[in-house]
Amino acid sequence: MDDSLKRTIIKTSDGSTTIHFPEINEQYHSKHGAINEARHVFIRHGLQYRWQLAEVSRPLDIVEIGFGTGLNAFITFLEALKEQRAIQYTGVEAYPVTSQEVASLNYVAALEAEQHRAVFDTIHAVDWEVPQEMSASFLLTKRQQLFQEITDKNCFDLVYFDAFGARVQPELWSETIFGAMYTALRKNGVLVTYAAKGSVRRAMQSVGFEVERLPGPPGKREMLRGVKR
Repeated sequence: MDDSLKRTIIKTSDGSTTIHFPEINEQYHSKHGAINEARHVFIRHGLQYRWQLAEVSRPLDIVEIGFGTGLNAFITFLEALKEQRAIQYTGVEAYPVTSQEVASLNYVAALEAEQHRAVFDTIHAVDWEVPQEMSASFLLTKRQQLFQEITDKNCFDLVYFDAFGARVQPELWSETIFGAMYTALRKNGVLVTYAAKGSVRRAMQSVGFEVERLPGPPGKREMLRGVKR
């Protein structure tokens, strides 16, 4: 995403904020509710589904493609605390948000998670490329790299695919990228995304994913989930 584009903080329909690019009419999260989208797509149909799909005796390994505002990471941290499960979370982001933008986001208040405000702040403050414990059961590693540079093999159980939409960055929704995601996943690994375009589904299927359409979050009719068998 072009760093020269104007960025503004807007409030979405569920009261939570996101970063908006008015020149291209794109944002980090759905205008119909940033938190609602994160919970529906990545927690309900991603994290909770993966926990149920196949037993994992070790910490669950998650990679987020588009770390962005840290919302998905923070909600996943809260979910791990609630369920008392261990997670190793890798967030990939080529263009990190600024500290001023982080300070303008209202996720901690909107999630009624004031007791964990320090964790949200730390998620953004910690060094890149260095594993950091957010709690005894949540290990975070942030990687500043282009998605095209991902070369992991059989490392992850779950991919949160949260790149900017295909309308503005079609190269991120290609067979090449989804092939890299498939390679990065272990057997029974899951990729979940808010997208539902036919071209995205076909790209996922072409590299080996079993793909299903699911009801989408508010404002979207459908979303996609793929499994590596």
